Amino acid sequence: MRLIRAGTLGFCMGVRRAVEMALLALDESEKTKSSVYTLGPLIHNTKVLEMLNERKVICLDEKDLAHAAKGSSVIIRAHGVAPAVEKALAEHGLRVLDATCPKVKASQHKALSFAKEGYRIFLAGEENHAEIAGMLGYVKAASCSVVGSPGAAKAAAAGFKESGPSDYAAARTALIGQTTISQEEYKAIGEAILPYFPNLEIVDSICSATAERQYALRKLSAQVDALIIAGSRESANTRRLLALAQDLGKPAWLVESASDLPAEIKNYDTVGLSAGASTPDSLIDEIEKALGA
Repeated sequence: MRLIRAGTLGFCMGVRRAVEMALLALDESEKTKSSVYTLGPLIHNTKVLEMLNERKVICLDEKDLAHAAKGSSVIIRAHGVAPAVEKALAEHGLRVLDATCPKVKASQHKALSFAKEGYRIFLAGEENHAEIAGMLGYVKAASCSVVGSPGAAKAAAAGFKESGPSDYAAARTALIGQTTISQEEYKAIGEAILPYFPNLEIVDSICSATAERQYALRKLSAQVDALIIAGSRESANTRRLLALAQDLGKPAWLVESASDLPAEIKNYDTVGLSAGASTPDSLIDEIEKALGA
């Protein structure tokens, strides 16, 4: 079997930054004998979370804030949080380390700016995703709709048209996407809203890392017989890589470890290996070794 890696794969800048911040906080905590928490899972990768857990990093849920030891460090994960949550952490006496991805932070500030100017905001993404939950904290719920598909976007736009201003075509509206959404999804959602609000402002919010990994996968697909996507099923951008691979018409599997590799992968002469933006190099290497490359 011949194995070809995608030209771009694995940790993106935001994820690598978050992990490095956690490791630095651990080193400092050993000197001060204090605890290190993350507010929710730091990133969407089981292997990395297991490593942090082994080093005594405590995953803290918002409802368990009262149990956190004052004076300890708490890391805000790459997906970001609502301003109210960050304020609550500081008020509890925790040292807040903000590992929010800079691209996510830019989207948060943009959403806040639109909200202050009275815009109706459409957030394109997964309603239950941590990034979207954090974004919602920056805007008024009554003036914002989370839309996960063109159909949902069309329904939300139509609903706002009926309940909004009489001159709805001139209404100030904006579309901001989850940073890990695909270009195709984002474009389709925007096109579903535009007939209702032709002045819709579409923010360029997709992380370049997401686009780069999807572009590299497209290029890789043309060179191989089957594709392996390394990463966690909890990772939105990893799931989107799998969906793209399937759309490209190639047999494809999402694997979280080498033990997940399908037996039939040995039947293909040339296999491509891609990985989500929260997949560590160690896992990519492990899978490559298991494939005998």
